[in-house]
Amino acid sequence: MTEKVLFVDDESNILDGIRRQLRKKVAIETATSGEAGLQKIQEVGPFAVVVSDMRMPGMNGTEFLSEVRKISPDSVRMILSGQAELASTIEAVNQGHIFRFLTKPCSTDTLFVAVDAGVEQYRLILGERELLEQTLSGAVKMLTEILGLTNQAAFSRASRIQRYAKDIGTALGLVDEWQFRLATMLSQIGCITLPEDTLARLYAGQVLSEEQEAIYASHPQLAGKLLASIPRLDGVAEMISGQMQDLDLTDLPENIQEWDTKKLGSMILRAATDLDDLVAGGVSAEAAVSKLEKQSDRFPNELRQVLRLVRIATDQVETKLVKSSQLVIGMVLDEDMMSANGMRLIPSGQEVTHTILVRLRSISDGVGIVEPFRVKVFR
Repeated sequence: MTEKVLFVDDESNILDGIRRQLRKKVAIETATSGEAGLQKIQEVGPFAVVVSDMRMPGMNGTEFLSEVRKISPDSVRMILSGQAELASTIEAVNQGHIFRFLTKPCSTDTLFVAVDAGVEQYRLILGERELLEQTLSGAVKMLTEILGLTNQAAFSRASRIQRYAKDIGTALGLVDEWQFRLATMLSQIGCITLPEDTLARLYAGQVLSEEQEAIYASHPQLAGKLLASIPRLDGVAEMISGQMQDLDLTDLPENIQEWDTKKLGSMILRAATDLDDLVAGGVSAEAAVSKLEKQSDRFPNELRQVLRLVRIATDQVETKLVKSSQLVIGMVLDEDMMSANGMRLIPSGQEVTHTILVRLRSISDGVGIVEPFRVKVFR
């Protein structure tokens, strides 16, 4: 097997024995304490399986594997110990979510079979997650492109919010959180039922009527209800539903890393939305960021500190003249794209997607497109 396995035991002679037993079958790393084991995971992980002794000075096996679960949740965790008291076993299983509990002495065959089963479980975890993420990402991409075809204003806004939220999330260490990534893509999907002229007025900074305000304010809850019915998207639905709600920061941990992911996702979407409202309304990028930085009652300190990393400054955007054959997914139109017979095909501000590229190929072969045209490229 190519996956690595970490054994942690305070007795080095036991670790030496395990190496002799399994060195030809398993890629082994060892550590003589819980603290050293955590450091090893940070430096040379990930590990498919982590096997720990129970009684160790400083950090015991239960405490160690509980920490492993936090920093390497996919790793399969096991106990190999001479201690087999019922109370300790129950505590280890409950707190560390233990896959196997083995007792010393443990034969080579028994140990290898357990480790092999742990590696297989690790592969299943990764395979299921990859399948889930790819399936859901594909479905989400389809939904966002449907939004682009039916409501260009909402799609353009969603594209901007996605860029802003992605930058904020990356700065806060959420780059690999798939639920957050999907939430940024679908943040405006509830606008699919809203009149496009209402959104156009809103995004242009014009005053909406009381009825229009109420309709617009309902879009996060509408999206939440739609997405909550899709298996495994309940967390995404909760993030989107809460994107326009103010949270009481006094009820939340001061360290943003300790927040529930769904609350943090909603908070980031709120910041990205407010930022887009300001910039779309004519406020400069510098002034928009400064205004949000001062809102300590609405946004936590860590979030406000990273707002200047959001890519909205003009020196981070390059404007180019391109032809339709040079379009690349992710570019943003800087002017309306027009057909040769004078029809507006795609409005300014639209982000280029795969669906748009396919659509343009058929139009280019038919009525034709006025080109070249301006696009923005975000670096």
